Amino acid sequence: MTADFDQELPREHTGSVKFDARQAVFGTDDVIPMWVADMDFAVPEAISRALMMRASHPVFGYSLFPDSLYEAMIRWFQTRQEWTIERDWILMAPGVVPSLHGAAMAFAGPGEGIIIQPPVYPPFFSSVKKTRRRLIENPLVLENGRYRMDLDHLERCAADARVLFLCSPHNPVGRVWDRNELEAVLAIARRHDLTIVSDDVHCDLVYPGATHTMLAGLATAQDKLVTAVAPSKTFNIAGLGLSALVVPDPTLRHGLKQVFESMHMAQANPFSVAAFEAAYREGGPWLDELLAYLQENYRFACDYLRDHVPQIELIEPQGTYLLWLDCRKLGLADDELKAFFIQRAKVGMNPGSSFGEGGSGFMRMNIGTRRAVLVQALDQIQRAVSALR
Repeated sequence: MTADFDQELPREHTGSVKFDARQAVFGTDDVIPMWVADMDFAVPEAISRALMMRASHPVFGYSLFPDSLYEAMIRWFQTRQEWTIERDWILMAPGVVPSLHGAAMAFAGPGEGIIIQPPVYPPFFSSVKKTRRRLIENPLVLENGRYRMDLDHLERCAADARVLFLCSPHNPVGRVWDRNELEAVLAIARRHDLTIVSDDVHCDLVYPGATHTMLAGLATAQDKLVTAVAPSKTFNIAGLGLSALVVPDPTLRHGLKQVFESMHMAQANPFSVAAFEAAYREGGPWLDELLAYLQENYRFACDYLRDHVPQIELIEPQGTYLLWLDCRKLGLADDELKAFFIQRAKVGMNPGSSFGEGGSGFMRMNIGTRRAVLVQALDQIQRAVSALR
């Protein structure tokens, strides 16, 4: 069955953060919501079917993670990413963000350094600060419309750190790190006995012309590496709250288990389990169709902005369904920029300043929506920018 990504699925009054929190976040419901990172598309039919089948049994008690779940996940990553995972390496977790908090506590003591690479997903900051670890920033560098890591600066940061939180592919800038960059990161980590926690939650959302390389696929048994993955972004099931950590090193795995057990984090939700397995077992054809649709969305946005709103430059993504918009030519301070998009354009996006250093003057736009919604949002932005002149 062909997926219909142009199907209108009203999400208001469903408890949707993206839609029903607009008043709280933007001060008005009158904005097109293109912020929080979930999509407006129906999940694959296989996931709906698995959830309905599980709901047909009227008892929802304490649940286990079945062997079939692990088998589906292992087969998915072998097939889609050419990455071989052993069953014993996998720890289930209630999401990538809780996993970042757990990793901070497991691998660094209070006051010890954890490196992040801003502009980056805001929980990278909060997971370090809220666990009372010391934040070390290794800012990305924007050159000729493309971001890169500052590896020399990363080397200096690593001398005073215990952990690196890597975002791969990177949210919000859309970079898919290439093999050479990842090998350089591994080399730095080896020289400084650094543990890397690699958030690969967007690894399936990569456009033609780029290839995602699992850092773990380049690592040796001696490398201290944790990889966070989930079907949540890929298949639009973030609300079900289930992810996995792949940890080959038994010492690191034991440390994470201790943290999780101290917070009783290992409980399985029967619906999350059903959706997780169905996604990885049967979701491939749907994902292929999704990627084609998302690519058309981002190409449309790129062409539209170039032709009609040259004051806003799109940093062309290699992956994710999140666009990083350089709005600095509008000449607005960050608070003015946020107000401009809410009050004048009536489009609700994430301010770049919330992603840390280097995000000032940028906005993050979620294009995981119907083409008609994207067109409307861009038209509203174009009219608002024209009125600034």
